[in-house]
Amino acid sequence: MVSTPAQEQPVDPQDRSGPYATHDVSNQPPPLAPYDASQDIALLEGLRREGAGWAEEDIRRLGLRAGSAEAQEWGELANRHEPELRTHDRYGHRVDEVEFHPSWHHLMRVAVGEGLAAAPWADDRPGAHVARTAGGLVWGQTEAGHGCPTSMTYAAVPVLRRQPELAKVYEPLLTSREYDPGLRVPTEKRGLLAGMGMTEKQGGSDVRTNTTTAWPSAEPGVYTLRGHKWFTSAPMCDVFLVLAQAPGGLSCFLVPRVLPDGSRNTFRIQRLKDKLGNRSNASSEPEFDGTVAWLVGPEGRGVKTIIEMVNCTRLDCVMSSATLMRKTLVEAGHHVRHRSAFGARLIDQPLMRNVLADLALESEAATTLTLRLAGAADRSVRGDALDGTAGTESAFRRIATAVGKYWVTKRGPAFTAEALECLGGNGYVEESGMPRHYREAPLLSIWEGSGNVNALDVLRALSREPATADALFAELALARGADARLDASVTRLKAGLAEGSEAGARRLVEQMALTLQGALLVRHAPAAVADAFCATRLGGDWGHAFGTLPDGADLDAILARALPDGV
Repeated sequence: MVSTPAQEQPVDPQDRSGPYATHDVSNQPPPLAPYDASQDIALLEGLRREGAGWAEEDIRRLGLRAGSAEAQEWGELANRHEPELRTHDRYGHRVDEVEFHPSWHHLMRVAVGEGLAAAPWADDRPGAHVARTAGGLVWGQTEAGHGCPTSMTYAAVPVLRRQPELAKVYEPLLTSREYDPGLRVPTEKRGLLAGMGMTEKQGGSDVRTNTTTAWPSAEPGVYTLRGHKWFTSAPMCDVFLVLAQAPGGLSCFLVPRVLPDGSRNTFRIQRLKDKLGNRSNASSEPEFDGTVAWLVGPEGRGVKTIIEMVNCTRLDCVMSSATLMRKTLVEAGHHVRHRSAFGARLIDQPLMRNVLADLALESEAATTLTLRLAGAADRSVRGDALDGTAGTESAFRRIATAVGKYWVTKRGPAFTAEALECLGGNGYVEESGMPRHYREAPLLSIWEGSGNVNALDVLRALSREPATADALFAELALARGADARLDASVTRLKAGLAEGSEAGARRLVEQMALTLQGALLVRHAPAAVADAFCATRLGGDWGHAFGTLPDGADLDAILARALPDGV
């Protein structure tokens, strides 16, 4: 008798001999999460060294939360469900609202609550700005996009201080640890976020060509704006710092989305940018038409007024690149620990160890420089200096931040591509998360001035502010005599400064960055790390791709430091 489907026995899904059991899943790594994003020796040492050791417990707690399965899922969901622009409501009223997935709000609530926005400006403890940067280095391993509004909020405070009457109203709300989304009268909210609008379609980084106009009203300090901005990220912030042409020249203005009387200011969002990466974060083109604004700083001094905001956000670009390097290094390390090929685990194969160790060197150099820059920012804000000389740290911060912004953000894309390759085809698949990191990496070199802009800014600082060169070489002198290759690089750098040209700016700034990173590692990292970095980045014993460390490099020591058990 021929059986029918109804007469067959049901298939047992646990029966590996059944007709649907094609294979067992093996030789695949388990999920990385949960992991401890703060389990980074270079980060914790830098935190203590730069004066924020008091924050270590909080950083470790935040690291565990960042590496949790829940927080990692927030990051994935916030990018899968991108923000959506609603220009009008169902009745035809103009609303200009951007709607975000709940995961975005979860990420923002933690970031603001942990002081990663403007909270350090209200914290008198030395090292508060360092603690914020360290927090960004761990919490940023969840998702990169929401770091944009927190960064701009952080950077807005020193600019507003140029106009004390405005700072008195807005600074307590910008430095709040309360995330309070939704458009309402700013002074009726528990906390505020700030954005900025500088670039326009005809000029980009050349903001002096801006055509947005600002005309004074009958009320002193109050203007009306008319124009269009090409890139304004996080358009659902509460207030924005905007550049516009006033009668006295390019000037800086504060633009709230909601006016003190509760009416909506004219801030028409024309569209959201369809970006390569950074998809969770809305970037927009707003239009001003009779938009009410308050002057910040003197008329005609807009660039000088807003430059402090740029300095702060450039530091955050360095931080975000270092964070991305660390995150992708951890992902790669986790994969190769659990994956085998050709008869051995990948982590045990010499060539893979060389690749990972080379990436680890780059990551530690980026993290160490980031925290040194944060320390300089903290001391500069407080008027302190490492050697007791007023202004030394400010001068160092001025040049080293531009140098770090140029170099560390440039290294991000190549680094991320190599880390992705460690996962092979698995890394090229969207669900691995690596493609999202890869798309994010180029942005940080573009934001706040592309490579050419930052390289030329370094030349400008050297020519107009001689104290910056003195501060840089004073920093390098602290490592004098510790490594012959480093000493030789300093000598070449001094000669390069004397012969520097605009066409050679990138080459010069690259050498400045590598020499500075080498000096920091010689002073603060173990011998295995410092020796391998100086041999390759300064001594020339290196190829043109990651994974070309010389045979004498202590790969075991480098990897044990960068990837301890648990990450």
